[in-house]
Formats: sequence, structure tokens, C-alpha cells
Amino acid sequence: MKSKIFNVIILLTSALLTACNESTAQETSLLKNPTDDTTSISAHSIINQEGMLVKTRFNVPEGFKRLEAAPNSWESFLQNLPLKLHGSQVKHYNGTLKLNTSAYLAVVDLPIGTKDLHQCADAIMRLRADYFNAQERYSEIEFLFVSGKKSNYKTWLGSRLPNAKNYWAYLENVFNFASTLSLNKQLIHVEIDQLQIGDVFIKGGSPGHAVIVVDKCTNAKGEVKFMLAQSYMPAQETQILVNPATPENPWYDLNFGDYLYSAEYTFTKDQLKRF
Repeated sequence: MKSKIFNVIILLTSALLTACNESTAQETSLLKNPTDDTTSISAHSIINQEGMLVKTRFNVPEGFKRLEAAPNSWESFLQNLPLKLHGSQVKHYNGTLKLNTSAYLAVVDLPIGTKDLHQCADAIMRLRADYFNAQERYSEIEFLFVSGKKSNYKTWLGSRLPNAKNYWAYLENVFNFASTLSLNKQLIHVEIDQLQIGDVFIKGGSPGHAVIVVDKCTNAKGEVKFMLAQSYMPAQETQILVNPATPENPWYDLNFGDYLYSAEYTFTKDQLKRF
């Protein structure tokens, strides 16, 4: 059994490598002015306050059509993420509230535990694991650690049952030893014009950050818009991001140029990856 001192060192190292420093990321997103979204979204309301899922809370811009994801697909899972009541605020792991309320338009209704673990890359890995766990595809739940080791849920279980308690224990173990650095290595590069629901904009590093595409829509001209979700540091609930160029609108234009100015971080078009 590893000593307590060794475990503490590992945990501290993992924390330093973990993706998102809130002040750093917010400053990065303000290096340049966001690109203007030329598509009008004022003709009808984007937000449906009564909707309790991603795909029912947010209408598509006028002239656009939402991607119809296949039933039981990864894309459908993300479009159907449950949301808290409209107007809910993002909570940290300790119950305090996220200060930057202007960064998001909705809060994903999923528990995050009581430890400072569910941060940006962790939230994305958790969603991927939740998708497979709901379908009892336990052997497909596998993540890379910063050390290079792979952690497979079915292998980790051994003779234990795949219940809620064991599942969360596995996830917290992943959160401890994985980060944007390891997730960036695990994912594969995707060209920006191939963007799909479930893809991830990620910068691996210390600090780094990661956001996930949770919805997509297109129009007759072939124009594409997409929606982003993130968690952050300190550990907090997953949130649906606002497009800072168009307030009260979560839709980002795929034709954003070389830089994607998300609500609290700036990515390049070359930082799009996929599971």
C-alpha cells in the first residue's frame, strides 16, 4: 500500500496539472474582442424558460434546424442533459456560488460531490462515463491518467458490483489522477469543419481548459452553430455557456475564424478533439 505521504504528493501534483484557473481563463478570453455573430437572433426568443433539457430550454436561431441525433447516441445524450430551473446559479462543490453569473445561461442538473474534484476536464470525462454507464457498457468507460496509465471501470471494479457508490468512487479516482493534459492526449484531433456534438475544445496544460459541444444546428446555407458546456475551477456544476458576442444566446457560429472566444476562455480552431 502506498504511503500517505506519497498519496498527498500525487494529489498535489494532479491539482497543479488540473485544467482551469478561473482568473487566468477569464483574462485569456478577453485578450481580443469576440467576433460578431452576423446571424440575427432577435427575431424570436432563444430561451424557453419552461424547458428542462438542453434541447428544450434553447430554441435554435431563426432559419436554423437542430441536429436530430440518433436515439441512444452520444449526441442524443448530450442534447437531453437535464437542466435546473431557469435562473438557477452555478454552485461550487462546497455550496458557494460561482461569481461570474454572466458566463452561463443554464445549469446542468447533475450532482458533483463534495470534493474539489469536478473541474473542467473531469466534467467532460464524467459525461462520457455517464453515457456508457447508463447503457451498462462498463468496459467502454476508460480514461488516461497523467502518469500514462489507463483506468478502465470494469477492470477497476474487479469483483465489486457496478452500483452508484462504486461508480462515483471510480470517477473521483479518475478526477484525482487525470486532467486536461491526459484528456488532451486521449482524444483525437478533428478538423473544425467536421465539428459534431460531443467534440471537445481543449488546451492541455497548467493551467489549461476544456469545453464540450452539447448541441448543434444548421441552416439551408450550410451555416453551422453549436452550443458549449463547461465546469471550472474550483469544482462546480456544469453550465451551458453564453456566447459573449450575443447576450442571452448560447449559440456559437462555427465560422469564428482562428480563435473561439468562449465565455471564459479562448481556444484556437486547431484545439478541437473527439473521443
